Amino acid sequence: MKRVSLMVLGMVLGGALILAGCSKPQQSGPAPAGGSTAGTQGSGAAAPYHIGMVTGTVSQSEDDLRGAEELIRRYGKVADGGIIQHITYPDNFMDQQETVITQVVTLADDPLMKAIIFNQAIPGAAEAFKRVKERRPDILLFAGEAHEDPLVIQQAATLAVSADFISRGYTIVWAAQQLGADTFVHISFPRHMSYETLGLRRQIFEVACNDLGLKFVFVTAPDPTSDVGVAGAQQYILEQTPQWIQTYGEKSVFFCTNDAHTEPLLKQLLTYGGMFVEADLPSPLMGYPGALGIDLTAETGNFPAILKKVEDAVVAKGGTGRFGTWAFSYGFSASAGLGEFAKRILDGKATLESMNDLYAALGEFTPGAKWNGGYYVDANTGVRARNQVLIYMDTYIMGQGYLPTTAQTVPEKYYNIKFQKSN
Repeated sequence: MKRVSLMVLGMVLGGALILAGCSKPQQSGPAPAGGSTAGTQGSGAAAPYHIGMVTGTVSQSEDDLRGAEELIRRYGKVADGGIIQHITYPDNFMDQQETVITQVVTLADDPLMKAIIFNQAIPGAAEAFKRVKERRPDILLFAGEAHEDPLVIQQAATLAVSADFISRGYTIVWAAQQLGADTFVHISFPRHMSYETLGLRRQIFEVACNDLGLKFVFVTAPDPTSDVGVAGAQQYILEQTPQWIQTYGEKSVFFCTNDAHTEPLLKQLLTYGGMFVEADLPSPLMGYPGALGIDLTAETGNFPAILKKVEDAVVAKGGTGRFGTWAFSYGFSASAGLGEFAKRILDGKATLESMNDLYAALGEFTPGAKWNGGYYVDANTGVRARNQVLIYMDTYIMGQGYLPTTAQTVPEKYYNIKFQKSN
């Protein structure tokens, strides 16, 4: 399958997709450099429209939230005469889906609301979007990293954008092989494995491991949304990781599907050995600052500086060639990029159907990064979705530099693997 690398250029930023099919690339040319440098709405002028941002909290998905805050920094919040209205959903969102739905639908009560960006689009997002559409069909509804089945979110959202779980199912294992790994340890729990995107990616991981000569191991960890909470789930990872390393060896690459698991996992891998290619939603801010005990306050919003400080700390702990990430935060870029894309559409400077315009909006927050991706194609029907896009970036290995994952040819068979829900 032909894959097309896309160089997206822009300004320096201020940081479980569930598909039973495949991502087939849509060619797009280079995104234009530069972009909006606008600050908050000023001069007392009334905002022409409002954009709603829905994200998790700092404890569950900090990067997503920081992306919304970057838009507020640029364009101001509604309460101050700007255009951004930001709300956060509760950490225990699985038990409060009706609350989440109500939060989103309430945004539509604002007559100036013209777009809602939901990142991550947790369970309940599709129903929330459905109810908004019934009341306000004029509102753009963008889902970032949808947790619900593709056909469900496609019917509700104007546009869904997620990390390319199919291509990454192969490229992450390929990267692990390049690092010299002999075992791939996948950490998750039943709720995530019931998601088509995450469950199918696990299946692809297994096939890729078999093809590339790695042993695949699946281990179960507590769900942070369960009764044990985030703290209990993280404590379990802290206690179990040394035992996993002892069992599977220091040439094992570890991967977890939950953001809250990432920090304790990295902390123990840095101490006891083992490797880590990239997070489920990659970012140099995902788990690394807490695991390394470093303060990035001075580097806030400057991802080249953030990456350098994280990389220096990893190298100092002997982690050269063992730890990776994306150079720019996916969660941050998705929140900020989708908000920027909506703004440009509303301003008449972009069109919903243009992949180039979408990549240009994302590129506003990822200067010089190489992206790849395409429209989602359902493996069962062969139907290409026009409102769901999968994307991914090159992997950056601490102390070594980029691995050209976006340039790898993912074998065609991986795009034809169909999700089989486990019992």
